Amino acid sequence: MNEVLLRSLTPSVLGILVRRGADFAAAEDAVQEALVEAVRVWPAGRPRDPKGWLVTVAWRKFLDATRADTARRRREDLVDEEPVPGPAPAVDDTLQLYFLCAHPSLTPSSAVALTLRAVGGLTTRQIAQAYLVPEATMAQRISRAKRTVSGVRFDRPGDVATVLRVLYLVFNEGYSGDVDLAAEAIRLTRQLAAAIDHPEVAGLLALMLLHHARRAARTAPDGSLVPLAEQDRSRWDTGAIAEGVAILQAALARDRLGEFQAQAAIAALHADAPTAEETDWVQIVEWYDELARLTDSPVVRLNRAVAVGEADGPRAGLAALAALDDSLPRHTAVSAYLHERDGDLTTAARLYAEAAQKAPNLAERDHLTRQAARLNARGMRR
Repeated sequence: MNEVLLRSLTPSVLGILVRRGADFAAAEDAVQEALVEAVRVWPAGRPRDPKGWLVTVAWRKFLDATRADTARRRREDLVDEEPVPGPAPAVDDTLQLYFLCAHPSLTPSSAVALTLRAVGGLTTRQIAQAYLVPEATMAQRISRAKRTVSGVRFDRPGDVATVLRVLYLVFNEGYSGDVDLAAEAIRLTRQLAAAIDHPEVAGLLALMLLHHARRAARTAPDGSLVPLAEQDRSRWDTGAIAEGVAILQAALARDRLGEFQAQAAIAALHADAPTAEETDWVQIVEWYDELARLTDSPVVRLNRAVAVGEADGPRAGLAALAALDDSLPRHTAVSAYLHERDGDLTTAARLYAEAAQKAPNLAERDHLTRQAARLNARGMRR
């Protein structure tokens, strides 16, 4: 419970330190030290005002670090500025911090990585997986971003596109990863949609709502993953689906198509199908074609191969898959699925087992292992 609370308070505490004059890199380091201190002392008794406690401790950590690097007179001035412990202002600075991290001095990819690490609370490993790069490469990228913004005045916030990319990645990690960030990403995207009239903001919000609507059906009581085709659609949140579709339709009517609107359109087609068998796969392939044109993403083309396999048959899907780099995450799992659809159970079982070894999380690993075991058992009964 303390860990969840600390994660929820981190952005606001970081924002308070930045507003009080701390540069972003120093503020982040101070907040991280305060979190470590909280993990150490809170089990013995959580303070009545956790946020105020974190602000006070983080500010003191910031002052301590500053004292080590500045002249005596400046150190004394900063000591005088130390705030009196007490309740912290109830201001949500999270979305503002997202824009500040997307600073014009950073490349979009570095800004996204820095925000995910500093504000989103993701680990370097999780961010590296999202970017399809080695963890060491991502660690270097984040370090360079911190050095770039160290001492920079945060008076020129970044652009909407970078912030949307961050929110999208935070949602994806919360939706499929170990840390529940999906609801927070939706909340922030709602705030952004209320503040900015932009079709891609609306597209991202629609996409999040449509995916989140299926969340209750994605896992079985034992925690195992339930594939989309096997989900109990009566457990889908019809209210969230209706809201997402309405937001998407209004965005598409403006005829300024972007990648998030295209992704939301695919999600809407899945949500609209009463059963998996009634899914309009032909139209989904057409939307993947639009999405590939907009992004040229290998992950999009991987997902398109699955849709082609459903629309035109597994051999057509395997042909589309053959054009892609087999080192792509989940490439082996997709190949296993398409081989199973094509009736090659021996190859499918082997590929499911290989995919399980590459799975990014325990739930997916267990699901793929069960798929391999299921096909092997069928082969033994023959």
